[in-house]
Amino acid sequence: MQAQPVPRAATGRIKVLIVDDSALIRSLLTEIVNRQPDMTAVGAAPDPYAAREMIRSLDPDVVTLDVEMPRMDGIDFLEKLMRLRPTPTVMVSTMTQQGAEVTLRALELGAVDFVAKPRIDIARGMEASAAEIVDKIRLAAGAKVRRAAPPGAAMQPLAAVASRASTEKLLIVGASTGGTEAIKEVLLPMPPDAPGILITQHMPAGFTRSFAQRLDGLCRIRVKEAEDGERILPGHAYIAPGDRHLLVRRSGANYMTALSDAAPVNRHRPSVEVLFRSAAQAVGANAIGIMLTGMGKDGAAAMLEMKQAGAWNLAQDEASCVVFGMPREAIAAGAVDEILPVSRIAAATLERLAAGERQRTRV
Repeated sequence: MQAQPVPRAATGRIKVLIVDDSALIRSLLTEIVNRQPDMTAVGAAPDPYAAREMIRSLDPDVVTLDVEMPRMDGIDFLEKLMRLRPTPTVMVSTMTQQGAEVTLRALELGAVDFVAKPRIDIARGMEASAAEIVDKIRLAAGAKVRRAAPPGAAMQPLAAVASRASTEKLLIVGASTGGTEAIKEVLLPMPPDAPGILITQHMPAGFTRSFAQRLDGLCRIRVKEAEDGERILPGHAYIAPGDRHLLVRRSGANYMTALSDAAPVNRHRPSVEVLFRSAAQAVGANAIGIMLTGMGKDGAAAMLEMKQAGAWNLAQDEASCVVFGMPREAIAAGAVDEILPVSRIAAATLERLAAGERQRTRV
């Protein structure tokens, strides 16, 4: 007899389907989910073929999906799921170079977020990550499912900006859930002489280097994982390494990167708050702040400090956000000068720079 779907409204709980070829992982995730008062594991599938039938019959609110599985891997299944029956999905990925690259592909295809699967002592590692796992399931349940862009849908490159403006200005970017694709959408149109860009994206160690390399292969600017003590150059974007704060410092006429192992801020390391506060102190009116999609309030207070120091700040609008948390908090704090869809942020930023340069040359 086929199982009948239980509407979420009837139970008040988030219905979670767990898809993993490991019986141990399925059991651990089921236990973690079922301990929560606001969610229930409605099923556990050993492979995508079984998952396909369970999705049809159980109508889950969220799917947790293993990356590496027999018969059909998680990426192929995710692509089909997002095309035929878009469902909020949290990927379960190994903490390896290959796992990071596959996870980034999953985020491109529309996965909301991911959690890292421990490589050793799996039971203890999954239990240690229980709070993160259920937080991300809750987040996914309320997130917008974003379909991948069709193949060949490239961003239009933007015109170069005056070199004088690009050497004095910095773009300071913060993002969390949904941010990998939003950051890509901001960086792809940037011209080779764009101002230096510093980025904090909430992401664990082991994933940021692959993220930077992936963007570097797509963009006209250079994109790299930030190192400590680098001079910030035009035409370069620097991404905070996972588990380290990124800051900007002034050294004479130059801006420099700094990395910190200080305690997490707003539960995050790297933290947007740390980057934005350093920009308020070191860059002031030469900064343009950009707050992208993400859960929570990380960076909102420091973005207001940036504005008070003379920065021009933009926030991604609700319609184009996967999660309208961080931008909403920054807007509510009075830290934002302009609210735009992510597709307009790069152009608006360069228009602002060009207008400032025209005004400078008239003086």
